[in-house]
Formats: sequence, C-alpha cells, structure tokens
Amino acid sequence: MRAPSRLAAVAALLLAATPTLASAGTRLDPTGSRTLGLVHGFWSLVSDVAGPGDTGAQAQTPLPAPQAIAPATSSSGTVDLRDLSKPADMESRLREALRPEEGRLHVTVPGGTARLGDFSIGSNESFAGPLLVVQGTADVYGKLLGNLVTVDGDVVLHPGGVVSGDILTFGGDVRDEGGEIGGEVRTLRAASILTAPLVTAPPPPSAIETVFRRASGVVGVFLTLSALGFGLVMFGRPNLEVVSDTVSHSFGRAFVTGLLGQILLLPTFGMLVVGLVLSVAGILLLPFAVVVYVLLVVVGAVGGYLAVAHAMGETYTRRRLALGAMIGSPNSYRYLLVGLGALAALWLAWAVFGWVPVAGNLIRGAAVIVTWLLATAGFGAALLSRAGIRENFAGRLIPPEAMTDEYLWATPQFGVPAARRPGTRTPTRGL
Repeated sequence: MRAPSRLAAVAALLLAATPTLASAGTRLDPTGSRTLGLVHGFWSLVSDVAGPGDTGAQAQTPLPAPQAIAPATSSSGTVDLRDLSKPADMESRLREALRPEEGRLHVTVPGGTARLGDFSIGSNESFAGPLLVVQGTADVYGKLLGNLVTVDGDVVLHPGGVVSGDILTFGGDVRDEGGEIGGEVRTLRAASILTAPLVTAPPPPSAIETVFRRASGVVGVFLTLSALGFGLVMFGRPNLEVVSDTVSHSFGRAFVTGLLGQILLLPTFGMLVVGLVLSVAGILLLPFAVVVYVLLVVVGAVGGYLAVAHAMGETYTRRRLALGAMIGSPNSYRYLLVGLGALAALWLAWAVFGWVPVAGNLIRGAAVIVTWLLATAGFGAALLSRAGIRENFAGRLIPPEAMTDEYLWATPQFGVPAARRPGTRTPTRGL
C-alpha cells in the first residue's frame, strides 16, 4: 500500500506545482515550451516508475539516438506517405522500405522527412510533412502540415499542437492531450514491420576459392609440423630415431599398441582422476595431473606422427641412395621434410580435386584413413619405446657398444671376410 500512496502523493505534488511552473515559464519564456517540456518529462518519469514492466522492456531494448534516416539508394526504399487510406498496403510498403542495408536504415519519403528515434516539433515551429518516425515518440507542440506515421513509437499531441493530415501508428498509441488533428487517426497493434527479414545464405564459393582455401590449410599444417619436427630433431634426435626405427621394424605391433592406447585413453584418465580424488594429497595434485596427462597424450600423438614421417623419409632417401642418386646431405631434417611432404601430398590432392562430387569424397576418405593408420602406428611406437627410451622394438639387434669404428671396419662388404683390425681389442662393457 505504500507504493500507490507514494505515487499519489507525487502526482498531487506535480499537479500543485504545475500552475506555478506554468506561470514561471510564461514569465521566462512566452511560448511556455520549456515549462511544458519539463512537466512532460517529469510526468513520463513518474509513469515509468509506476510501470516497472515497461521500464524493464525499455532497458532490454534501448531506443536509438535521435537522427535522420539516410535516403535510400533503390526504389524499394521509397515510400509515399501522402495517402494513408489503406493501412494494410502502407504496412507492406513500409516493411519493404525499412529493411536494413548493411545494418542501417535507408528510407526516402517523397516531399517529407524520415527520422529514427524520438522527434519533437516545437511550439513555435511549423513543420512540413509528411513525417515518418521509426522507433521513437513523435511529440507535437507546434504545427505539422501533412500526415504523420510512426513505427514502433507513439504520437503525443500536446496542447496547442496541430497535425493537419492523418495519423497512422504501427505498434504505438496516439495520445491527444489537447491538440488538433485535421484528418483520421488509425493504429495497428499487431504490426511487425521491423522484424528482421530472413537472412539469405551467402553464395557458395567457387571451385578456385575452395581449392585456394584448402591448399592454404594444408600448407599451414605442413609448416607447423615441420617447425615442430625441426625442434624435436634439434633437442631430441636420439629419441625420435628410436621411435622412427620402431615404426619401421615393428609396424604391426606398433599399430595394435596404438589402437589399444586410443581405446584405453579415457578409462585410464578416469582411473587417474578417481585415484587422486580418493586421497587428500591427490585432490591438490589433480589439476597438475590432468594437465600433465593431456600434455603426454599430445606429445605422444604428435611425436609419433613425426616419427612416422621421419621413417618414411629415411626409407625413401636410402632407396634413392641405393639406386645411385646423388643426395647432398641425408640427415633427419631431410627425412622429416620428405616424409611430411609425402603425407601432405594426399591432403593436397584432396584440396585440388575435393570439389569434384564423387572423387573428392573418395580422396578425402582415403586421406583420413591413411592419416589415422599412420598416426595410430606412430602413437603405438611412442608407447612401445617409452618415447624413445627403450630400443627393444627398434630393430637394433646389435648392442650399442658394438657400434664402434672397429666393428664397422670389420663388417664384410662385397664378399670380403670379416677380420679384426690389427692392434686393436674387442671393447668390453664399462670401458
């Protein structure tokens, strides 16, 4: 009961103060427009307080700043407001004319004016119509010589205000507070003129644009993997070579291990989380354990894939050397580039011919299957070799201490029997 009583007291105070303000406004401003504007603004504030639902709606959809609407560049944005006898036809024409162009309204009113936001005609002004006001209130204190149309806005005709023509509102009200209307007044409540039109789908890219975009993606992935591979060769070359040899000599076992590893990734992660949660210290270590687990999986997958590329490049280079090809410096960097280039060739073929209806799908399916097979084998090789720490599956049957200069000198070549270099001894472990 306190809120209505407070509103009644504010209204009584306003009514008591209105004559005083009007007399003061008459002394200061002969037209009284400032005083009436102050009273109207204050009364609007009281009305907003009395209706919290309207305030919330206005807070959610703020009115645009008052401004003029730019003229339209096409005939579809032109609407003639000199004849308002058919509101339904006018609604359809306004809906067509008020479609935003690049996020802005562009409307042309022949012989009149189009405004966005609130618009006011002063008491000493005579405005030539017709007038269109969009998403704003049209306050008429003076004279409007023509028709008045509002969209999602009200018309307030103040004392002394004159509209010589018709008034038509779409989604608004007409409040006559003592003015004069020369024509008819019509209001349409269920108008949806400013409803955003259906957004048409952009035209599909051409075949050249599709090829260029896909090829750029393939090149970007190739450069990224090359940079990671060079860093791995620079800082972890022995481990990379062990994983690469594991892929070369134990491909089947590496693939099965990688497949099982992919299946057990989530169960292992769940067991890790549950085991840490069951202990007090484990709860504190849980975030770090999760991050470390994810990093290990990523490193294993990416490192295994790079090891597969290294193995492919090494195999290809050695076969070229066996055929007598002249290669400048066969090293791990070259192996990686050759292997990654071979892996990217299939995806590049999809980028070039992927727009072909049937062939594109076949090439993409082949690229996905081959990439998954090789990545699974690389991941399994990384698991078997413990990221290159264990050499059991790398195919190196000769112990490392036997890989000495003496052994290489004594290795039979071209049918020559092996013999030990004179003056040397067989190395023993620990020396």
